[in-house]
Amino acid sequence: MSVNTRPRTTLASRQPAVIPPAPLKPRKAGRSEAMAGILFVLPTLVIFGLFKFLPIFGAGAMSLTEYSLNGDFEFLGADNYTRLAADPNFWQSLRVTLLYVAIFVPFIIAVSLAGAVLLDKLVRFTGTFRALLFIPYLSSFVMAGIIWTWIFSTDGPLNAALGGLGLGPVPFTSGPQLLVLLSLAVVSVWKGFGYSMLIFLAGLKAQPAEVHEAARIDGAGAWKSFWYVTLPLLKPVVFFVLVIETIVGFQVFDTIYVMTGGGPARASHSLIYFLFDEGFKFFDFGYASAVGVVLFAIVLILSLIQQRFFEGKDSK
Repeated sequence: MSVNTRPRTTLASRQPAVIPPAPLKPRKAGRSEAMAGILFVLPTLVIFGLFKFLPIFGAGAMSLTEYSLNGDFEFLGADNYTRLAADPNFWQSLRVTLLYVAIFVPFIIAVSLAGAVLLDKLVRFTGTFRALLFIPYLSSFVMAGIIWTWIFSTDGPLNAALGGLGLGPVPFTSGPQLLVLLSLAVVSVWKGFGYSMLIFLAGLKAQPAEVHEAARIDGAGAWKSFWYVTLPLLKPVVFFVLVIETIVGFQVFDTIYVMTGGGPARASHSLIYFLFDEGFKFFDFGYASAVGVVLFAIVLILSLIQQRFFEGKDSK
């Protein structure tokens, strides 16, 4: 009896052999792809060039001239800057601006961070509260100034409430300089804290939960956890908000124009208001451009100092 030694055909053996695909070779970007990328970016570059960089260089060039409305100009060199250094009104406006920034920037950072922390702790209706707190940012500075002028007036609701406590009317926008600048800072913080609050909230949401859980296991309370864990992790966000709000503080104009008009007795006459007066009241465009260049240099130097400060803190 013969034994059949032919291999048994199975379903697996009937399957066709699978040939692995050849590895794809990396595709080099050709000139057409590079040109396509340039064409996509070109509109943004043109817009930035026309409306950002060109005005900066134009203002720098105009600051070296005496420019008139009919287009005539006379080259003066550094005369506008020499005149600026000897102008007491410029130095007064610079002191007002620095004092306002010293009040406004810590104030808005504290309020924005507090709002972000509270929203981060909420479990329900976070979207609703986020929208409500962001609504003032969407309003105009003119409208905010008009509303708060009525609130701060001697017969407004705030003084009415203070009168009920026996404190008497407070001259929020017509009293001492510190009170006036504080009142203006309150309006600017109410108007603009929603933007920085959302940035802080995004930074809080991006923090790893394991780090906070480890801090709680080690026995850290709410304050220590915030001070030694949350805040150090927020350093890049704090730096960004600090630079942005410093620039906003130096550019304050709308609120002052609507609420105080630079008064009383130039107590709120900021650098931008000084620039506005020189350029659009006295039509001294070269001198006003010199003010803008100096303001740009001050903000740039302060931003670099803030950057070095935060980098020094991180290296320790």
